[in-house]
Amino acid sequence: MRYAVLSDAHGNLEALEAVLKEAEAIGYDRLLFLGDFVGYGANPNECVELIREKAYLAVLGNHDSAVLHPEEADYFNEFARRAVLWTRERLTKENMNYLASLPFTAKPEGNILVVHASPHKPEKWDYILSIYDAEFHFGHFSEPICLFGHSHIPGIFIREPDGKITMIEDEPLKLDDSRRFLINPGSVGQPRDLDWRASFGLLDTEKRVFEFFRVEYDVDKAQLKIKEAGLPEVLAERLAIGY
Repeated sequence: MRYAVLSDAHGNLEALEAVLKEAEAIGYDRLLFLGDFVGYGANPNECVELIREKAYLAVLGNHDSAVLHPEEADYFNEFARRAVLWTRERLTKENMNYLASLPFTAKPEGNILVVHASPHKPEKWDYILSIYDAEFHFGHFSEPICLFGHSHIPGIFIREPDGKITMIEDEPLKLDDSRRFLINPGSVGQPRDLDWRASFGLLDTEKRVFEFFRVEYDVDKAQLKIKEAGLPEVLAERLAIGY
């Protein structure tokens, strides 16, 4: 099975369409979406509907949850909070109901766990940013592979048979059976690794390989939409620098 692995579209339709086009050109069997359909970008409905159409499986992200439960946005920074409230006013009832139906975790097959933020208390939206974080979270799932997003930073944490944990950023990796993996495909709609290009991954369970891909898109158009929508300009500016 070849899984296209996408996360954190955040209402950026231009980035999402570019990623889907590239994924289809590469070829995949099923698409997994790791949450955060909305927030930040100017096309929340279009992104929800496109992912609903394409995804085999999806989980709830923290921005999706905050749109459903706006009190959760109290913990966001000013710009993210304004974007969540803006999105809540515009999301259709059908799309709201769809987001409300999504689980915190899912399993496309027995040896793969999918979550937005982390396997330990996924509803708490913890970040996995370091080897220290990864060490803790490896203790809270039993599958060989956990796919997660949330940080917008692509990378793979690897747990060796002796318990040692290492991390690689964006290299193809052979997923041998002796090790376990926490894999983040990066963000489609708002990368934060100083590379503005949209990020996604491909998991081939037959060849046991995970690969990262970066895709250029019309960032100027996405920025203009954000500004014209009256969303905070910083959300447009950061798209050009990948942060």
